Amino acid sequence: MPKAFPEEFRRDVVAVARKDESTIVQIAKDFGISPAALHRWLKIADVQDGVVPGVTKEESTELREAKKRIRLLEQEAEVMRRAVAYLSRDINPK
Repeated sequence: MPKAFPEEFRRDVVAVARKDESTIVQIAKDFGISPAALHRWLKIADVQDGVVPGVTKEESTELREAKKRIRLLEQEAEVMRRAVAYLSRDINPK
């Protein structure tokens, strides 16, 4: 798998592409990337800047962390339910 380009490099390429001084293909060629990669970077930058609706990187990270926390809390609740069921069977024998 190819090595990812640094974030600063991506920002610089997107800034050049947004100036509309040259075509996307020419800019991609000048920077040594594929035009498809540049299109993708432009889409991501539009979402990050709020130009286009979508989930930003920060929101995605926050959502991932929230889902982890929810999963952990659900596991803890299940352990507590099982502990209560185990301990209560000794109190109320049938």
